[in-house]
Amino acid sequence: MTNILLVEDDKRLSSLVADFLTEQGFKVNCLYDGNGLQQAIKNNPPDIIILDVMLPGQDGFSLCRNIRPNYSGPLLFMTARDDNFDQVLGLELGADDYVIKPVEPRVLLARIQALLRRVKATMSEKSHRQMQFGKLSINSASRQVTLANELIQLTSHEFDLLWMLADNASQVVDRNKIYDELIGRPYDGLDRSADVRISRLRKKLSDNQQNPYRIKTIWGKGFFFVPDAWD
Repeated sequence: MTNILLVEDDKRLSSLVADFLTEQGFKVNCLYDGNGLQQAIKNNPPDIIILDVMLPGQDGFSLCRNIRPNYSGPLLFMTARDDNFDQVLGLELGADDYVIKPVEPRVLLARIQALLRRVKATMSEKSHRQMQFGKLSINSASRQVTLANELIQLTSHEFDLLWMLADNASQVVDRNKIYDELIGRPYDGLDRSADVRISRLRKKLSDNQQNPYRIKTIWGKGFFFVPDAWD
């Protein structure tokens, strides 16, 4: 049974969401603030976390930043603010997706299922494979990345994006492919989710943010993984 950890301070909304997801066959554990979140992840690692942004004490952004070193699975933000800045910030901090409250239960379910399908599919496709580019090593079995023998902490979505780019090294990976297969929705011409995640990968992989030479942006098309730029 898929285990969901829901962090939402509105107890009525939390109960409604938990009841709906339980009816859909999920096991849902609820927290009403960030206290105990790290321990909950350690004691019973969730398959996916749904995290409210506006919480008492530490907000969702701070919590996301704190848990990402120890949790690489899918993380979905729920926010009451339809603000592009908040959405981009959430993605930059390591969220995989976000929904705006109030959210239709079926929309929430679809987003959850899309994230879980992506993780399952990519793990199956990459089972027991490893890629090596100079000092960069990408291991699918352990879902670990090392650069110059240093372990690079990536979220689940960042790992999958890097794997897709590396698996298509020396080829342009179309934006539409990234949105369809990894993000789980069509590219609308305005969504910056892929760009934010590419920026995070560049930062973690010591690429030049102003003039990238390892993961290049091909304007109007997509992104290009340079296989000989990792020595």
